[in-house]
Amino acid sequence: MTSDTRSLIAAARDGDPEAMDRLVRGNMGLVKSIALRFRSRAELEDLIQIGTIGLIKAIRGFSFDRETVLSTYAVPLITGEIKRFLRDDGPIKVSRGLKKRGRDLSAARDAMFARTGTEPSLSEIAAECGCTVEEAAEALDSVRAVVSFSSPAGEKTVEELIGSDCVADICENLALRQAIARLSPEEREVVSCRYYKGMSQQQTGEVLGVSQVRISRLEKKILSKLRSELM
Repeated sequence: MTSDTRSLIAAARDGDPEAMDRLVRGNMGLVKSIALRFRSRAELEDLIQIGTIGLIKAIRGFSFDRETVLSTYAVPLITGEIKRFLRDDGPIKVSRGLKKRGRDLSAARDAMFARTGTEPSLSEIAAECGCTVEEAAEALDSVRAVVSFSSPAGEKTVEELIGSDCVADICENLALRQAIARLSPEEREVVSCRYYKGMSQQQTGEVLGVSQVRISRLEKKILSKLRSELM
């Protein structure tokens, strides 16, 4: 975390409206990415506004003693605020068409995994089923059970079973996944080839049809983006 970010957080917690505004605007991409997961259940603008409340609570409650960054700490608070809004606002309704697409995509994902032995990316699943990445994400989310860290699992909560230390790791991973999701399709493909499939820059260039130099430049740009997203 940069000294500038630490100063902004400290000022915002002390009631500085300008510092709070800068932090909110700087993390609005995170709020929008989380809100998009629930857009089939309410108006996106409403979800973003509610998610912003969660972000503000995260800023006010953030402690520098935590071994994590603000964006990671904010993820469960933003998500929790949106889920609370949806729960209080009435029953969640998902269309049968969206659920069917979700089931079809899940079946396609399982079939692709069976063929290749590796977990397919969201873009690969979308291409297999002839829909956009956004449509695939929405449909898969509609058939995925949502589990809160505070949800009961027998006599204990999920957090108690996995350990509180693991929650921070999970949130860190979630924040990284969301940051990667905001990259361009070409950039995401570079990340997939280089860091998930273990390819060299030369091999990645051959897959994307570009030079190794182009991949090297893209990789530097991607890492810079991800660092700024997670600071």
